[in-house]
Amino acid sequence: MNWIEISDVEVVESIKNKSFQQPQVIFKHSTRCSISSVAKSRFDKTNQPSGVDFYYLDLIKHRNISSSIAEAFQVHHESPQVLVIKNGECVYDESHYGINMDEITEQIVTT
Repeated sequence: MNWIEISDVEVVESIKNKSFQQPQVIFKHSTRCSISSVAKSRFDKTNQPSGVDFYYLDLIKHRNISSSIAEAFQVHHESPQVLVIKNGECVYDESHYGINMDEITEQIVTT
């Protein structure tokens, strides 16, 4: 997985803008949570679909950015959480054990 780390709140607006050209995926990860570690490990073991950017947010270091993401895309904060962003909007979000690359790929292709 080729993660793009989110370490600045301004990246959120960039993700929104890029989503008009191609889908963007945000993975919100808590480094202190075993469920989040399992979800990240699953991501790291899969092939990244082409034509999509995958962003990684360390929630422990950047809680303020997580809040900005929740506000910008009108989603309830969860951890771990994955969001698919297309045309400036969150078209799919899932959390905990519901995070699945096959479903994410399907959302990238169909929505």
